[in-house]
Amino acid sequence: MPSEKILAAKQQRVEDLTSELKGATTYVFVATRGLTVAQDTEMRSELRKSGVKFEVIKNTVLRRVFAELGFEGLDEVFKGPTAVGYADDIIAPAKILAKYSKDIEPMESKGGIIDGKVASIDEVIALSQVPDPETLQTQVAYSLLFPFTKLAMLVKAVAEKKQEEGGEAPVAAPAEEKAEAEAPAAEAEAPAAEEAPAEAPAEEAAPAETPAE
Repeated sequence: MPSEKILAAKQQRVEDLTSELKGATTYVFVATRGLTVAQDTEMRSELRKSGVKFEVIKNTVLRRVFAELGFEGLDEVFKGPTAVGYADDIIAPAKILAKYSKDIEPMESKGGIIDGKVASIDEVIALSQVPDPETLQTQVAYSLLFPFTKLAMLVKAVAEKKQEEGGEAPVAAPAEEKAEAEAPAAEAEAPAAEEAPAEAPAEEAAPAETPAE
């Protein structure tokens, strides 16, 4: 029979884990057997960069911890070697651990808890296929901007087509109109120039008075 000291240590372990895990949004359970040291190091590094905490915990402890957190129906999950990845990010734990479960044959997903509800393996995999928030925001932004982008492209295409067909010719019209406006002015000045020679006979009549003397 375990001593009181050992029992107290186990109880403290359960309390510490309960306090640590209770704030997470998503928990993903995996069997990590078969991983090499290099694979385990790589996976943990990627999890850490995404803010996902990862720990291998004894099933007896996990049962008590998640019972304290108010979750039931996990008895089948807590069989065999079990590790849990958890985070406030709802997608990251599922996305990263599902990827490694797929790429590394001995490793397998065992289900999880998503936003307060126990989830099956298929539900965890489905969650792993959802785009991360940044990608999702980009896709949403693009879908919102697409109509305007499409309109801008259409307007540009129409403008380019008009240029190719000589659609800019009307822009020269003001110059032509100016030329036409100047033409009547020039014609109006022409008669005045033609009237000038009419005064010449008056000057020629002056010598005709000389013989009268």
